[in-house]
Amino acid sequence: MHARVLRADLLLLLTAAIWGSGFVAQRLGMESIGPMLYSALRFALGGLVVLLLALRADPRPSARPLAPRAALGAALLAGLVLFGGVTLQQIGLQYTSIANAGFITGLYVVLVPLLGLLTGQRAPAVVWIGAGLAVIGLFLLSVRGDFTVAAGDWLQLAGALCWAVHVLLIDALAPRTHALRLACRQFFACAAASLIAALLFEPIEWAGIVAAAPAIAWGGLLSVGTGYTLQVIAQQDAPAAHAALLMSLEAVFAALAGWWWLGEGLDARALAGCTLMLAGMLLAQGLAGGGRPAGG
Repeated sequence: MHARVLRADLLLLLTAAIWGSGFVAQRLGMESIGPMLYSALRFALGGLVVLLLALRADPRPSARPLAPRAALGAALLAGLVLFGGVTLQQIGLQYTSIANAGFITGLYVVLVPLLGLLTGQRAPAVVWIGAGLAVIGLFLLSVRGDFTVAAGDWLQLAGALCWAVHVLLIDALAPRTHALRLACRQFFACAAASLIAALLFEPIEWAGIVAAAPAIAWGGLLSVGTGYTLQVIAQQDAPAAHAALLMSLEAVFAALAGWWWLGEGLDARALAGCTLMLAGMLLAQGLAGGGRPAGG
C-alpha cells in the first residue's frame, strides 16, 4: 500500500475513534444547553483552533487548485451540509441511544457508493448486498416489538444522508484546496448557521453554557478541531471508499463509549443488528473496490 494512503487510513481510523467518543460529549452537553447552541459553540471553538494552524501552515501544492472565490464558496457549501448532518444528529441524540446514533450514522458508508448512481456510476452487486444487510441490521437495532421506530433513529438516518454527501464533497474539494483553510471555513459556516438556529429556537443562558463548558471543550477541541480536520487532511490521499469505510467505525467506538461512560447496554437483538450493519458496511466498501466514487 502506498505510504501516503496508509498514513491517510491511519488518520481516518483515529478520526473514527475521536468521533465515536464525541457522542458522549454531545449527550452530556445537551443536559445544560440546547442542541443548536452546543453545535454553534463547539464548531466555533474548533474553527478558532484550526484558524491558528491555518495561518501558520504552508499550502500544499495542488495540480488543479480552485480559484479563491470558488474555494470559499465550496467551503461554505460544505459547512452548510455539515450543519445539516450535525443538527439532525444532535437533536436525534435526545431521543435515541448513543449506540443507535453511532451505528445508524454509519450507514453513510453504504450511501456513499449508492449516491454515485446519481452521477452515472453503476454500483456492483456486492454494494446492494451490503446495503441489504445494513437495512436488516437497522431494523433489528431500531424497530421495537410494536414495530415502531424511535424518532431519534429517523433523524439519525436523515443525518446519515448528509454525512454521505459531506464525504463526497470533501473527496472532491480536499485535493484541490488548502486542507486547513477548507476545514476552518466549513467550521465557521456550520457554527454561524447553528447560532442563527439557536437564537431562533432555543433559550440561551450563561449558566447553562458554563455548565456545558467541559462538553463544549471536548466536542470543540477533539471532535471538531481535531477529528474533522484530520478527515480533510486524510482525504487528500485516501479514496472516498477508504474514508467512508474507516470513518464508519465510529459506530463501534460510539457503542463502546456509551457503554463505558454512560452505562448504556446492548441487548442480543441490538447486538445482532449492530453486527449486521457493520458487516454490510464492510462488505459494501471492502469488496466494492478502492476507487474514488462521485466527486473524486
